[in-house]
Amino acid sequence: MKKRTWFVLAAAALVASLAATSLATAGSSQSLTKVTVQLKWVTQAQFAGYYAAKEKGYYKAAGLDVSIKPGGPGIVPEQVVLGKKAEFGLNWLPSMLTQNDKGANLVNIAQVFTRSGVTEVVHKDSGITSFAQMKGKKFGVWLGGNEFEQFAALAKNGVNPNNKSQITIVAQDFTMNAFLNREIDAASAMTYNELAQVLESKNPKTGKLYTLNDLRVFKMEALGTGMLEDGIFVRGDWLSDPKNVDTAKRFVGATLAGWVYCRDNWRDCVNIVLKNGPTLGKGHQTWQMNEINALIWPAPKSIGIMDPASWARTASIAKRYGIIKKAPAAGSYRTDIAKAAVAGLKSQGLNVVGANWKKAVVKVTEGGK
Repeated sequence: MKKRTWFVLAAAALVASLAATSLATAGSSQSLTKVTVQLKWVTQAQFAGYYAAKEKGYYKAAGLDVSIKPGGPGIVPEQVVLGKKAEFGLNWLPSMLTQNDKGANLVNIAQVFTRSGVTEVVHKDSGITSFAQMKGKKFGVWLGGNEFEQFAALAKNGVNPNNKSQITIVAQDFTMNAFLNREIDAASAMTYNELAQVLESKNPKTGKLYTLNDLRVFKMEALGTGMLEDGIFVRGDWLSDPKNVDTAKRFVGATLAGWVYCRDNWRDCVNIVLKNGPTLGKGHQTWQMNEINALIWPAPKSIGIMDPASWARTASIAKRYGIIKKAPAAGSYRTDIAKAAVAGLKSQGLNVVGANWKKAVVKVTEGGK
């Protein structure tokens, strides 16, 4: 049986299973439970699994009517969830930990990304070969909770990010223009987004598109300060109602099924994302989908299930470098919801680990078109 045909049949079985679970939970009622998920950023392949789960009917089959709210500048998902404008939020773990350190009660219920995609990029001809050499440079970062991995890496390499005599921290916007125009020496770049924006641009010295040979890319994972990123969280008090726990299990199950679909049908997921109005073109979204899958798969503990060691590393780095003042409280994450969701997927024959997944070869296109 061809892989795609098998997946379609398995997905159909999953939808039937989710529907049965939903009806059993809701009794005789056919009404859907309305919930909202607040994304970290604008519509793009970073969130393909959510859009796929909606497009393919996984949410509806699970008895859910899900509204997907794109993020953007000035939108903090934790604040949206705490303000009860969304039941589910998606953000990097350090941002959630910061909110809890200030007194919030947010709980990570599913860890989608297995590894960090944060990098800091410099032009190779700048002569910067180590993070210690960022001293005295103009260092671009996204603020508002997105800077913690880089700040930890700077501190680890003897540069105090809060000392203006040592380094100039520049509030980077969400383009790579300042870097391309040489207005800053280093720029934040996600493997799946801003790095591609540079590679999709022409190098004025050669008249051709930039290549990785023109750049030096510092990965936070390699520097030892990689922190967990996209994770799903909810309010702790919301989980005190067993009905909400059931809703969370169904939401997580359908969402993870969406991500499995995007692993095995990534080109279709690019098209699904494009249907939902992204600001970047098909070429860029294709690159991004491939790189996003690389942050999820393989998922040794199964997609969505928190790795305690990764949690501990993230929390330790956050506390060591002053991102949070105290260790996260017990219960800041729980795995029972994701484990229940994963068990449902496995019972339908879906591969929740992706041990044999390999990145595709994606051609860079000028301007990401």
